[in-house]
Formats: sequence, structure tokens, C-alpha cells
Amino acid sequence: MTIKYQAIKGVKDILPGETEKWQFMEMTAREVFECYGFSEIRIPIFEKTVVFTRSIGETTDIVEKEMYTFTNGSGDSLTLRPEGTASVVRAYVEHNLYNPPSVVKLYYMGPMFRCERPQAGRYRQFYQIGAEVFGTENPEMDAESIGMLIRYFERLGLKDLELQINSLGCDECRPKFRKALLEFLKDRKNMLCEDCQRRFERNPLRIFDCKSANCHEATKESPTIESYMCENCKSHFDSTLRYLDKLNIPHTENPKLVRGLDYYTKTAFEIVSKKLGAQNTIAGGGRYDKLIEEFGGPPTPAFGFAIGIDRTASLMEDKNYIRISPQIFIATVGEKAGEKAFELIDTLRLKGIRVERDYENSSLKSQLRKADRAGVKYTIIIGEDEINKGRAILRDMPASQQEEIEILRIEEIVSQKLR
Repeated sequence: MTIKYQAIKGVKDILPGETEKWQFMEMTAREVFECYGFSEIRIPIFEKTVVFTRSIGETTDIVEKEMYTFTNGSGDSLTLRPEGTASVVRAYVEHNLYNPPSVVKLYYMGPMFRCERPQAGRYRQFYQIGAEVFGTENPEMDAESIGMLIRYFERLGLKDLELQINSLGCDECRPKFRKALLEFLKDRKNMLCEDCQRRFERNPLRIFDCKSANCHEATKESPTIESYMCENCKSHFDSTLRYLDKLNIPHTENPKLVRGLDYYTKTAFEIVSKKLGAQNTIAGGGRYDKLIEEFGGPPTPAFGFAIGIDRTASLMEDKNYIRISPQIFIATVGEKAGEKAFELIDTLRLKGIRVERDYENSSLKSQLRKADRAGVKYTIIIGEDEINKGRAILRDMPASQQEEIEILRIEEIVSQKLR
């Protein structure tokens, strides 16, 4: 048979059998994050384009090449969200969540969209779970948030992960580093790829994030931020590492880790897997102490991260995640029995019992096969004779045993059996 319609390249369907794994990841995130005091926020799928260009940075690959942008009937430029932090910050400022002043912890989950070349571990519609903390610049929060993320991955059973961490400095020390980097690269500019030559003057730090082998070679002996860090940034970074040590979380300092977004200051980190190829980052984030002001809010330090759910799912073992399957199957013989089953099913479902039946008037033998395939624990068999006697047959499917029960007591007996 010829398939008439297929999903767009770069997006995928998540089918039953796989969705249970995703539900487990989402459920575990809620359990872990809420234990740390986070509350869920649900943000729109699209925003005004300026929300992303202002926050992410106009020289990033996302803004330059990867955003799905369109114009509505009023002429407004709108964009499908390519990441979650900008939307959460917009909501934080718009709804005055900074008033009264306090530490606000929020998490979100859902699809993001980037118009990039599909490849292993990279999709045009992909999914993230993220968390943001507003209102404290204490390095304990940097370490605690990273620790929460590590605990989450441990709950998922992931191994062979590496935490890479760096400091990107602040408005005081980063310009000095930027100047030194430009001086170093000016004689190597011709080695850079076309994109990085364009970034050279506007945002040279982004060159560290490039995957081109030539750009890697050009920056091989380049200066790093640690030589230019101010005392405040150095103290903050050292404290963050010390608190990570207190949590017994191993970490690797990577002085060339910059992340792909412009809003980061001070702490930046990624969690990478040794089991993936080039696209090996499964989570990343850091501190962004100036972004809330840029959105019109008061000076508010912040820290956040996002998890790539698609890549994380690929690392998880295929095991029997909890699948919501029917608990009871009702098999019927005859029209009168079918009508009785119709009423009984509704009664059981109102009690929270998951019930399924056959809708095709199949033979009893066929219905029992369907019940077996559905994996139910019990099948209730009702026929014309049973209705006349006020009885039904309750069959224990795994044990291949059955007993007669009163129809009027089905709800009571089934509830007891499923406890």
C-alpha cells in the first residue's frame, strides 16, 4: 500500500510503547523538581519575534538561521518558540512575579521548534524540560540546580554522563577577554568558517561553539576567560565548584564552553553523554543575571537549564515502563448480555477501573483472545443464561481459573480483587 501522507522531515510521531517512556520522564521531572520547591508554568507555543531576538542574541545560529517566523493578520512578526527561557522570563516580568521580592522557582515542559538540518539527535520539533530560578545570585543555587538535574538523570537510570562547567564572566571582565581573543584571532581570521568570520567582530566568543574543524584549530591556543576573570566572578565560580564537591558531583572545567545563547553570565554548563555522537549534549544552562532587566523588569539574578528529552529518551533502556492498560475485559454472548455489559462498563469506569470490551460481536473464543492480548488480569463473561440467573463468570486470565459471581456484586468483587 502506498502511503499518501507522511510526517514532515525533522519531526516524528511518538507512538504508544514509546510514550510511556516519555510519561515516565515527565512524571519523574515533576517529582524531583517539586521536591526542590519548583512549580510548573505553561508557556505559549509562539511569541512576538522580538522576545527571542532580544534575549537569545541576533548573532546566534538560532536567530540567524533556525527560527520559524511568520506574520499574523495584524502584521506582527511571530515566532514558534526555539527555547523556553525567554518565554518564562517574559511571563515573569509581565505578571510581576518579582513582587513581593522572593526566590521564584519555575519549571516547564513541551515542544520547541528550530528550522535546522535534521540529523541524529536533532529535530525540527523537539522537546525540552527546563527549570528557572529567579531572585538569588548565591552560588549555592547554581550548584543546587545542577545537583537537582544530576539527581533527575540518576532517577532515569542514566550513566556515563559528564558535567562540563565554565564561567563566562560578567560585564566587567568579559570585555577584557573579548579584546584579548580578537587580538589572538586577527591573524587567524582566514582559518575561520564563513559563519565565524561574520561573528568575528560582533560576538567572537561564539567561535568556541562552532563545530568546524578549522575553527577548532584556529582557537586551539587561544586565551581563556579564567585569565581575565574579575574577583567577583572568580569567587562565584570557585564557590559553585566547592558546593558541587559538597554534593559529591564530579565535574570537568571546560574553559572554552560558551553555550549557544547570548544571555549567559558567570556559570555556564553542559551535561554530555559518552554514548552519543557529535550531538552529545543532553542538558545545559547557566546563569543569566541581566536578562530580566532587558525585558523591563527590576535587576534580578537568575539561573536555569533545559533538558533535551529526545536525546535523553535515546539513552534510556527499553524496559517495561508503566503502561496504562485495561484491568478488566468484559466478554459477552448475545444482544441482551451486550446491553447489560454496556451499563456495567460505565459503572466500573466511574469507580476508576479501566475496562475494555469487544465491539464486533465476535465469538467468545475470539473475545478471550483479545482479553489475553490486552494483558488484563480478569475477564468477566456474561451470556443470556448468566443474566437469567443473575450470575456472571469471573475468569483469572494468568491462572486460567474462573468462578461464578453475582452480577449485583461485580463492582464490589472486582474492586477487592484489584486492590
